[in-house]
Amino acid sequence: MAGLAGFAAGLLPDLDAVVYGMSTDWSSGPVEGRVNDLKALKRSMFGRAKSPLLRKRLLLIAAGRRPRTGLKSP
Repeated sequence: MAGLAGFAAGLLPDLDAVVYGMSTDWSSGPVEGRVNDLKALKRSMFGRAKSPLLRKRLLLIAAGRRPRTGLKSP
């Protein structure tokens, strides 16, 4: 119960934002999903690819197609 009380206490400073977020039909879920996809892609390609390849793979994800998993070594 202490964890729940701490969570509730953390919401109090932003109570107006919490109430507004719960009472509207708007959602940032789709945007959050794309940001998550981009971050995962960047982590998986860290040090292996430059901007042009990263951009191409990101555009594939945005189009709803997933690039093949696993990068081939040169």
